Amino acid sequence: MDPVLVRIGSFEITWYSVLILSGVIIAYILIMAESRRYQIKKEFVFNMMFWSIIFGIIGARLYYVIFNWDYYGSNIKEIFMIWHGGLAIHGGLIMGLLVIIRYCKKYKVNLLKMLDIIVPAVLLAQAIGRWGNFFNGEAYGTAVTYDKLVGMKIIPQFVIDNMYINGNYHLPMFYFESLACLFGFIIMLIIRRRKYTKNGQIFGFYLLWYGIIRFVIEIFRTDSLMLFNIKMAQFVSVIMILIGLYIIFIQMKKPKLDDLYNTIEKEINF
Repeated sequence: MDPVLVRIGSFEITWYSVLILSGVIIAYILIMAESRRYQIKKEFVFNMMFWSIIFGIIGARLYYVIFNWDYYGSNIKEIFMIWHGGLAIHGGLIMGLLVIIRYCKKYKVNLLKMLDIIVPAVLLAQAIGRWGNFFNGEAYGTAVTYDKLVGMKIIPQFVIDNMYINGNYHLPMFYFESLACLFGFIIMLIIRRRKYTKNGQIFGFYLLWYGIIRFVIEIFRTDSLMLFNIKMAQFVSVIMILIGLYIIFIQMKKPKLDDLYNTIEKEINF
């Protein structure tokens, strides 16, 4: 699989870059559309999303580089070549979240509601972005037989054909994660249209859903970021699951009509 989409002399546009950018653009459009439903000013959303995306990419790269310092310490120039791959979603989520918290606090916007608006689009962007790993030959799992992959029935043939890596067929973990993210996106769209969904419950579901998905995915992945003998993605996933459950539980305890997602917030002084 050629990771390059367009090549003009020494200039290249990679599939990884295009798919990541596509996911970001689609997420931005969805977030803006949902924000308009609740009369949240587009200037606020645009500025918040702009900086959260910038710092999210920086955080995703730094996170990946830190846990691969044995390589990047000797190849400093490679740190800036993100089109070659190497963005860790957890680093991006952490940095992006910090920016969102700052903006919501500064302009007195309901943080949980804003996160509820954002996370379905983020999960869809993750589903799209995972295909960048496919073209880069990344995020695959343990070695299996060709017949095993065909027998699963849900894997497209072109994916199976390109899972022959280093002399063996491998589980396409990027594909399974992408499907799970897409399914979670659909569930969140249903949840946020329910009459009595409370602020924070969609965000809590996101943490719980993706935490479980990623914990399971990491069991089979062969290129995980490690801290000693600990898979960092699994460690962070456990934290996400616990926080997600806590948020969902706390919001469920509130009276039925309190803090509902489907209500209009006060005007933002931007």
